[in-house]
Amino acid sequence: MKTSITAEPVNRLINEFAKLPGIGPKSAARLAYFILRGSEDEARALADAIIDVKERIGLCSVCFNISESDPCPICADVERDHTLVCVVEDPLDVIALDRTGEFNGTYHVLHGAISPVDGMGPDQIKVNELIERVKSGDISEVILATNPNIEGDATAMYIARQLGQYGVTVTRPASGLPVGGDLEYADEVTLGRALSGRRAL
Repeated sequence: MKTSITAEPVNRLINEFAKLPGIGPKSAARLAYFILRGSEDEARALADAIIDVKERIGLCSVCFNISESDPCPICADVERDHTLVCVVEDPLDVIALDRTGEFNGTYHVLHGAISPVDGMGPDQIKVNELIERVKSGDISEVILATNPNIEGDATAMYIARQLGQYGVTVTRPASGLPVGGDLEYADEVTLGRALSGRRAL
């Protein structure tokens, strides 16, 4: 068996970085050696920030967005239109959509999309929680802003069918979003126009 020339703590750090999305073995190694070259204070600051976010950040009990408070600042904002709910897959989508300035309602974060191949069904994401919000009777429109790809479209259609019996208007953002893309990578103008021109499902 060939002896590893890399010290065990470095290998461990590389392996942990490699678990991050979009980080391959080479990028993981570059990150590990960046940490190694930096000061101990910088390393501790990074470690403290990771621990801090795990200890202080949770999910809003209303919309399931990540937040330090419950309810989150968006759900607690009385200036927002609480009869309007925009459904997204991930917390990053909330940031992208809210940055457009075109939407003054609230959100509902699913934390994923329906994907049988990946073992993700309706029970693995926050669909039932959305239905309970709608059943409360305080919501007039649900905008299904899931990503414009196969999984996102399937999720939107499933939710639209589930909400059909509750008399709520269900819409989907207009075309202009790239098919197969993710909301977080779309520019603000495209997202704003898509929201403004949303269509009924």
